[in-house]
Amino acid sequence: MNKIRKGDEVVVIAGKDKGKRGVVLNVKINDSKVVVENANMAKRHTKGNPAQGTSGGIIEKEMPMAISNIAIWNPVLNKPDRVGFRFLEDGRKVRYFKSNNEVIDI
Repeated sequence: MNKIRKGDEVVVIAGKDKGKRGVVLNVKINDSKVVVENANMAKRHTKGNPAQGTSGGIIEKEMPMAISNIAIWNPVLNKPDRVGFRFLEDGRKVRYFKSNNEVIDI
């Protein structure tokens, strides 16, 4: 079970996009990288292909960033937070915010 999952709202805590908030689009567990919406943008020069109907030009896309450079956003406290794990009474393993002990996923 990972501390950061697809769909989580996170904030960038290090790097050129420090302070930006976004939603996790993709998690690459083996590389310890995540793709965050509108963070770590890069320009890619793409060649057009008339057979497929795609136009060429410069497109901007999100690039993977290290998972250590982001923190999950706590909406109750309006600040980044750390994540822990605990087991509920019925035996399920869930994530919770370390600062206020509130369960993230139910």
